[in-house]
Amino acid sequence: MLYLTESDVLRFLPMTDCIALMRTAFERLASGEAINQPRRRLHLPTRSTLHYMAAGDGRYFGAKIYASNPRYGATFLFLLYRAEDAAPLAVIEANHLGQIRTGAASGLATQLLARPDSRRLALIGTGFQARTELEAMLAAIPFEQVLVWSRSEEKLGAFVRHCVGKFRTEIIAAASAEEAVRRADVIVTATNAGQPVLEDAWVKPGTHINAMGSNQAQRRELPSDLVLRAGLIVADSIEQSRMEAGDLLLAFSEADWARVVELKDVVTGRIARTGPDQITLFKSIGLAVEDVIAAGTVYERAVAAGAGANLPSGTR
Repeated sequence: MLYLTESDVLRFLPMTDCIALMRTAFERLASGEAINQPRRRLHLPTRSTLHYMAAGDGRYFGAKIYASNPRYGATFLFLLYRAEDAAPLAVIEANHLGQIRTGAASGLATQLLARPDSRRLALIGTGFQARTELEAMLAAIPFEQVLVWSRSEEKLGAFVRHCVGKFRTEIIAAASAEEAVRRADVIVTATNAGQPVLEDAWVKPGTHINAMGSNQAQRRELPSDLVLRAGLIVADSIEQSRMEAGDLLLAFSEADWARVVELKDVVTGRIARTGPDQITLFKSIGLAVEDVIAAGTVYERAVAAGAGANLPSGTR
């Protein structure tokens, strides 16, 4: 059994490869080869929380387990097993694993749902996840310009300086969220906000939106009127969204859930954008099956490269 570090994950899981892996994961969900179990949370009086989610993709199965505390942050691990015989294969540090696969799922959704002529991206948020979201967006579509906004001018400036040095696309700091959103063909919200970070009136017809910052039932980044105006609403999992997608839960009546489709149905071609003026929305919660397929690839590449530290696998 291998122990693989964050450095191993960064080495063996490039974004372009991970976008392709996300397509495969949702194809396997559509065919029934993959199974996914929604996230569960154990809350302690200390405000610490244990989060755990499990899935199998046909070849591998496993669980992501992470602990968080508002004061001390979060620590992520993924436990990988072989599906054929339940043999334990790896313990993988999974902070970057989750960051990369989350961006890749948004990149896949953007390839499938955004207008082909989309050229301007608005990125709201400059935290840890925002950098990977930007990388995924630029891997998905040849954007000519990226407008970034953050509530913190200091973080905004640092983010733009870092990204200008890393990507060839024009990346600029927007004066306001409204300026960024009004000019955008595609919008990504990657924040820890509890209330909407943009307004419905700012979003032009035909825009594609990736909302991925909230996976808590009482937190959201999008206003209700924008969610309800969207002509096509796509979730990675309806089951899990009904538990923790605040952007949808806080906007919907029970009848509105009938409008939501799953990303697997878009990947297989059963559902598609219907016109250039349709607003499309991908609500990302993050699924364990995404972690499984990414972790399996990291493990295979690590074995081939002779990377990782050996751990005792225990008795069986």
